[in-house]
Amino acid sequence: MLAQIIFYALAALTVGSSALVAFSRNIVHSTFALLGAFMGVVGIYILLAADFVAMVQLLVYVGGILVLTLFAVMLTAGIADVTVSNRAVGSGSALVTVGVAISVMLYAVVRTPWHQGTVVVPSQTTYGIGNAFLGEYVLPFEVASLVLLAALIGAIVISRHEVRE
Repeated sequence: MLAQIIFYALAALTVGSSALVAFSRNIVHSTFALLGAFMGVVGIYILLAADFVAMVQLLVYVGGILVLTLFAVMLTAGIADVTVSNRAVGSGSALVTVGVAISVMLYAVVRTPWHQGTVVVPSQTTYGIGNAFLGEYVLPFEVASLVLLAALIGAIVISRHEVRE
């Protein structure tokens, strides 16, 4: 019962923050609302006992992408004063699209035969993922690290402002 209340609160936080991101006229407000959406998703992952995915979501999206977006918005001169001037264009087709999407989702929810699964005791997933990275998946893990290193070196080479003669 308590888990359901927490789930619905996190779902409301996620959907409400996402709506604020989409409908806010101020980009700074949208960026801060994105924080609420990301944190709601982290909470839902924790409820699903996916602790590794929750921490990756927290570190990558909240700690990396959102902070980068906040810095970009805050360091851009005058971006907080920008307002969207032509909000009425496309609202009719957007309402039709949202109506169709809601109809399809409601049809799927009503017509699907839902089955109750057995209760599974949550266990830590990071131990198994760590062993897999150091065991059978060590080669793909190292190849991915080399590809990321090559991309980093390429970005450094491209961004150099040296005059070549």
